[in-house]
Amino acid sequence: MTRPRRGYADGPFGQVHFQDTGGDGYPLILCHQAPITSRQYDTVYPLLASAGIRAIGVDTPGFGLSDEPDHVPTVEEYATAIPPVLDQLSIAQADILGHHTGGLIATEVSLQFPDRVRNLIINGPSPFTPEEIVEWNKFVEKNEKNFEHKKDGTHLSELFARRWDWADEGTDPALVTRYVVEQLQGYGPFWYGHNAAFAYDHNVTLPKITHRTMIMINTGDVIYEHAKKAHAMRPDFEFCELQGGGIDITDQMPNEWVAAVASFLEG
Repeated sequence: MTRPRRGYADGPFGQVHFQDTGGDGYPLILCHQAPITSRQYDTVYPLLASAGIRAIGVDTPGFGLSDEPDHVPTVEEYATAIPPVLDQLSIAQADILGHHTGGLIATEVSLQFPDRVRNLIINGPSPFTPEEIVEWNKFVEKNEKNFEHKKDGTHLSELFARRWDWADEGTDPALVTRYVVEQLQGYGPFWYGHNAAFAYDHNVTLPKITHRTMIMINTGDVIYEHAKKAHAMRPDFEFCELQGGGIDITDQMPNEWVAAVASFLEG
């Protein structure tokens, strides 16, 4: 396998695009962070397949090649796009993993559709304080909702510079370029993702989770402390901490990341 096979399911907002490594392994749904796409997992798809896991990356509605909602969506609504993918692939139940915004979506899938989920992995939970939500929403307002496409094209270099600041040392500029392209390629406004994330209260939903769950984080992630807070809230959850990295952990530490995921799911 060089790349997963691509497909579509008819979801609540139109077509939902997904990538599927296939095979006989137990299925794992992958929900990506905002504002990129299921290509977040490009580096780890073949590694997961080699570990015996059938990896299925799903483009959140409005991102990548998935159709967009006709209104400003919520995390709760994003979650309703996952069961149609399972139905399209004739999968009754799957494991699910989400990173950052995707972690909120995965949480909500486990709450809304508990019978469709076996194990849950939250890679970067977000139990923010009200004060932190205010600051994050200021970021969304300034840099995403008020994003301006400029005639001289400098908006592209501005996006690259901001994304480069979040990249780990030694990151290939071509990779950051791809992140920027993914941010802009969706059918819906890219601010929808973070807007939904910062309107969702993980403090309320984390206590409601009943599935076997692992909190996964790396020490260089901007929400590392929030993962520790989430674990303090749910000490019954398994906790996996990778050393180093940043917000692009699947590209930065793919082998370590896959080993941790596979170990939990095998358990």
